[in-house]
Amino acid sequence: MKHPATPDSPLEPQRPERNSHAEALPTQAFRLAVEQAALAISITDINAHILYANQAFERVTGYSAEDVIGHSEAILSYKVTPKLVYETMWAQLLRQRSWNGLLVNRRRDGSRYLADLTITPVIDAAGRTTHYLGMHRDVTEMHRLERQVQNQKALIESVVDAAPVAIVLLDEAERLILDNQEYKKLIGELGPEPAATMLAAMRANMGSRFDALRRSGKGFQGQEVRFDLPRQTRWFVCAGTWFEEQDTSADAFYEPARKHYLLLTMHEVTALKQQEEALRMNALRALLAEQDRIQSLRETLSAAAYQLEGPFNMIAAAVTMLERRNENEADPLTAGLAEALRSGQAALETLRACVPGGAVEAMQPVNLNALLHDVLRLLTQRMLIDGVVVEWQPVAELPAVLGRPTELATLFKHLLENALDAIHESRGGGREIRLDTALRADSVEIAIADTGPGIPPEWQLKVFEPFFTTKGGDRQHIGMGLAVAQDIVSRHGGVIAIDPAYVGGCRIRLQLPLMKEER
Repeated sequence: MKHPATPDSPLEPQRPERNSHAEALPTQAFRLAVEQAALAISITDINAHILYANQAFERVTGYSAEDVIGHSEAILSYKVTPKLVYETMWAQLLRQRSWNGLLVNRRRDGSRYLADLTITPVIDAAGRTTHYLGMHRDVTEMHRLERQVQNQKALIESVVDAAPVAIVLLDEAERLILDNQEYKKLIGELGPEPAATMLAAMRANMGSRFDALRRSGKGFQGQEVRFDLPRQTRWFVCAGTWFEEQDTSADAFYEPARKHYLLLTMHEVTALKQQEEALRMNALRALLAEQDRIQSLRETLSAAAYQLEGPFNMIAAAVTMLERRNENEADPLTAGLAEALRSGQAALETLRACVPGGAVEAMQPVNLNALLHDVLRLLTQRMLIDGVVVEWQPVAELPAVLGRPTELATLFKHLLENALDAIHESRGGGREIRLDTALRADSVEIAIADTGPGIPPEWQLKVFEPFFTTKGGDRQHIGMGLAVAQDIVSRHGGVIAIDPAYVGGCRIRLQLPLMKEER
């Protein structure tokens, strides 16, 4: 169905009116339009001899109309254009089809330029080609800029691919736009979306600061991300930069729009972290060894003082009895014993003074999961030698407690070594240690269970007394381990006890209070 033209639809006039307008246009107007066109235009016969060239043709080629009329268009050709291009062009024109392509042409002064050429056959009413209309423009500068952009893109991609860090470009929806070879390696090692995983970890660590930086366009750096894999833990340091790009679509020509991107770099520092971890574990091992040495010396001197107190008390009682019996007479024996007692007590006080005191460690927030993990690593070699299997069941998120890290490490080392000693003495059954952490209302609970022979009910309180031991004398234990453990727990405001309901070994439970929130 045809709709008549209306004043509101000037682009859809009636066909008879349009035809009449075309017929009313003077032929001279066509010639002037072609002559003054900004595009280089030439008309040739069917043998490519130039019959007409406009003013723009002279500006582009340097040849005036007088210079080229009667000559072949080949006057512009330059040898570097492949022969196949011309063969393809003529094959298309002989089929009376337009052809468009790029040719390297030569100007009158010998300089070369890249021509974007379109040739259209002019066909008469009989269907014969009578002329060829050629239109071309100099696109040398455009080609140079395109190649420069391509070269820069290739250079940037080469540099990015050769970079020793993983690099990705993400769009506003954090979809992958560009990546390098190092990132592709991470995909094979960490899973399909390592960038998304790292961004999720950084959001968790940075909180609202991440979104604030994104809104402001400011970048971030030095953000550490840890991947706990089944066989290995890997660390990365991440940095990110947000930037804007102007939309290149036609819709945004008059109304500029911007797209936002994130350039994310991920530098693996696993080797460095492993070295730091090894140094830290060596330092902890040396510190606990020194603590053990001091504690052993303290226990030995305290035990010696404790053992000497008995005879001195007996001598003191004997001196008192002799003094009462010989109130009115001087007795050389009594005087000798009294002098010996005074000397002995002075020596005993000197011995007590030699007992080394512990250095006062500052209280600080302590992650018990991490501390227990470190102590387990220190005892790994002994556990392997004894064939002991550890079942480690920490609660995933454990709040910090306020404590002295070295003292708490010593505490757990004593308890785990006691468990290993108990398993070593056991003649049968499993060789296992179970270590659990749990969160209570106002405390953190740690339970250490072993498959040793256990502790009889009548001894479950006495084992916390100084110098009481359930181990054979040939092992040279003086019974201070659990007493020291109880002392450390008490100084931290906690409690420790043996679980009387546990069967199949021994389980020690201890609770340490959570840090109080500051108001």
